[in-house]
Amino acid sequence: MPIGLAIDGANRHDMKLVRATIESIVAQRPQPTEERPQGMCLDKGYDFNEVRAILGEFGFTAHIRARGEEAREIAREAGKRARRWVVERSHSWLNRFRRILVRWEKKPEHYLAFLHFACALIAFRAAGLFG
Repeated sequence: MPIGLAIDGANRHDMKLVRATIESIVAQRPQPTEERPQGMCLDKGYDFNEVRAILGEFGFTAHIRARGEEAREIAREAGKRARRWVVERSHSWLNRFRRILVRWEKKPEHYLAFLHFACALIAFRAAGLFG
């Protein structure tokens, strides 16, 4: 379920938006402790020391699959399928909204409003409020 989002141009690497995305989280987070750490699962596109440092600033434990690790694991075990990460699942949910899949809005604030609306619909559907 999406809890924060940030937008930028298509030619910008995702790892550059980590700080903006974390800062956009509106729900209050409990403080992470030794007994109850808070993890952040990211795909191999975020496998950079800079991302790990930003996650550390916000108190997250990074769970980032190293580049090439999944391919080596699949090659070792016949019949093993790739694991779908939460980030990719969220992108799939957002891509079901045609208005977001192809960006028709010229102003970024309008596109951001539609993204927020889509995230709200996803949250309501996940909570079972629409049947």
